Amino acid sequence: MRIITVSNQKGGCGKTTTSINLAAALAINNRKVLLIDLDPQAHATSGLDVKADLSMYNVLSKITNKKCRLEEVIKNLGENFDIAPSSMILSTLEQELSGEIGRESRLSDTLKNFKSNYDYILIDCPPNLGILTINAIRAANEIIIPVEASRFSLEGVNQLAAIINLVAERLNHNVEFKVLVANFDSRLQHSFTMLDKIKTDYRNKMFSNIIHVNVKLKEAQNAGLNILAYDKYCRGAKDYFSLSREIITQEKIPAGAEVTEAAKTEKIVMKNLNKRMEEILKEEMPKLNEVVLSISAPEAKEVYVAGEFNNWKLDENSRMEKTNGSWSKRLNLGSGKYRYRFVIDGNWTEDPNNPLTQLNSYGTLDSLVQIN
Repeated sequence: MRIITVSNQKGGCGKTTTSINLAAALAINNRKVLLIDLDPQAHATSGLDVKADLSMYNVLSKITNKKCRLEEVIKNLGENFDIAPSSMILSTLEQELSGEIGRESRLSDTLKNFKSNYDYILIDCPPNLGILTINAIRAANEIIIPVEASRFSLEGVNQLAAIINLVAERLNHNVEFKVLVANFDSRLQHSFTMLDKIKTDYRNKMFSNIIHVNVKLKEAQNAGLNILAYDKYCRGAKDYFSLSREIITQEKIPAGAEVTEAAKTEKIVMKNLNKRMEEILKEEMPKLNEVVLSISAPEAKEVYVAGEFNNWKLDENSRMEKTNGSWSKRLNLGSGKYRYRFVIDGNWTEDPNNPLTQLNSYGTLDSLVQIN
């Protein structure tokens, strides 16, 4: 399970918008997602039109007269998508925890005792560096820092990075962060100037995808919907869908994560299953046709090919091999028509060398390969 905190103490940088819509996009990709609203302003909760009597305050507080477990406050928002709502009373938790030992680990301890089958937990933080944000950093495997292409937003990254380092030193908890450029206005030259600076300062800690300014994102919040439910063809929906795909390409067991006995058993079973599948493939190989898919991307760090032939999975089996700037993958396919796309450093794209395409449900083009 990946626990990702979305944080930046500067308001208006797209923190809650990212939390909501990234969670929805991951859910669309068949990942089970829990969004925890840890902001007393409860913007994620209200932005999804959630009404609840219980909130994260009742989970984290010790003095509330309605103490409950995390699973008791969770509300379902649709297939694969749940939320643990917030409320204004959560703001009192800062004072309540001020004198307690281990106050920085209250959320982390809650999640350790939380029995669930979520693939992702996303935590939306308040726009400050208080005890709630510290709790979110302590509980996370990863941190996303949304930033606008502006000087003040960039300064917020530096301050948050200092807090992340402090958590590593004081609490012995190391967590990596990545910068997400959001609210990017491509009509302004200033935006590109600041983007160049962000790339210079955080080149190795940036997402490839950028979230552009899109009025539909605000309209969706006003309607109490995520962007994919509001208008899945708009630019905002495509941006967050592409971001979710980029994050999915990074799926792995986090460093230092505990490997359970069940996981070890599953690994052995999968190893034996893969071995048997290889034997079956060798037997069936003469019935298949070899196809070579390739694309020129000399600057790319990694390229995958995903499609209907591999259930759109991004793993070692779909990773392409690089030779002199060109990436290629040999596939053995049976008769039929298959949709596919390339994934270049997290960015999904159709095959530029293949004129056969078909519009998909997200308003972009899939390439087609026909095997007779």
